[in-house]
Amino acid sequence: MASTPLVFSTFLSSKLYQTSHNHHHHPPPLNSFPSSSLSYKSKQSLHYFHSKPLLFSPKLITRAASEERASEVIDSDLVGEDSATFDLKNQKLSSWFYFTAILGVVLFVLNVIWIDDSTGFGTAFVDSISGISDSHEVVMLVLVLIFAGVHSGLASFRDTGEKLIGERGYRVLFAGTSLPLALTMIVYFINHRYDGVQLWQLQDVPGVHQLVWLSNFISFLFLYPSTFNLLEVAAVDKPKLHLYETGIMRITRHPQMVGQVMWCLAHTVWIGNSVAVAASFALIAHHLFGVWNGDRKLSERYGEDFEIVKGRTSVVPFAAILDGRQKLPKDFYKEFIRLPYFTITALTLGAYFAHPLMRAASFNLHW
Repeated sequence: MASTPLVFSTFLSSKLYQTSHNHHHHPPPLNSFPSSSLSYKSKQSLHYFHSKPLLFSPKLITRAASEERASEVIDSDLVGEDSATFDLKNQKLSSWFYFTAILGVVLFVLNVIWIDDSTGFGTAFVDSISGISDSHEVVMLVLVLIFAGVHSGLASFRDTGEKLIGERGYRVLFAGTSLPLALTMIVYFINHRYDGVQLWQLQDVPGVHQLVWLSNFISFLFLYPSTFNLLEVAAVDKPKLHLYETGIMRITRHPQMVGQVMWCLAHTVWIGNSVAVAASFALIAHHLFGVWNGDRKLSERYGEDFEIVKGRTSVVPFAAILDGRQKLPKDFYKEFIRLPYFTITALTLGAYFAHPLMRAASFNLHW
């Protein structure tokens, strides 16, 4: 169990670090919703605030109006998008043909320029980082730090980059730089996961294996919203920054962070050594930064609509539900009975049984 979610989460999250993707449901542009989305009571409050400029600071006015707005629109129509929708009649066979072709080309190029010792730079890169220290923990931290810096850095400059080279061009740049670094980090962790100082040993404790397995399985359901739209991931369709607010988003606004924390804690408990602690610390820190960075990007892109979604969702799982800000529909469970979630479940089970293959492939690289 030591590598499954990290392999898939970092491989797929290297395509994009933001709110999940899906192009099959196209609501009107979020900034085009009419002012009627605000209740009459909210409008009265805003008018009152503007009529008393000497009594309230601009920050207080904005915060109070935002809070009231969020409380008033909880039961109204969504301002964000419905997530994980998949309508077969909207699918084009040619798009999935292009997706398959692009995936094949990406894997071929990755092998040539990074994996193959005779032509690639992967081994040289790992050797150079390993030369920094004899400590596997330090090397693990540095590898995660490099990946996080490139990944989050490119994500932060997405708007500017897309203006310069277009959405598809920037996605290629993003994936082309993030993917080799993510693969290196994964392989190094798999190869050195038992090389650190053993801090505890719980693998023989009854129930620990079952608890770790269940935690990993659930973590996949949180980790993979970024793959709701594989055609955008591969730049077959024009990549977009989506504002979702159904399904897993009702539970937590940042499911990828929650899934990564769950995976890290489960694997750290299972492996119980210093390398696992180092990897988990770095990955969790990276995803916590992503919480702030993701909200910042969504706020810049969607403005008031994001503030509404933010007001009725939470970073901490179930917090908005428990305090009443998130009102679950009666048929909430139907938001999970969708093809993307079934696909995630199948991939999770497949990855579990493919552990021996992943370990063998990583060992052959000698990173």
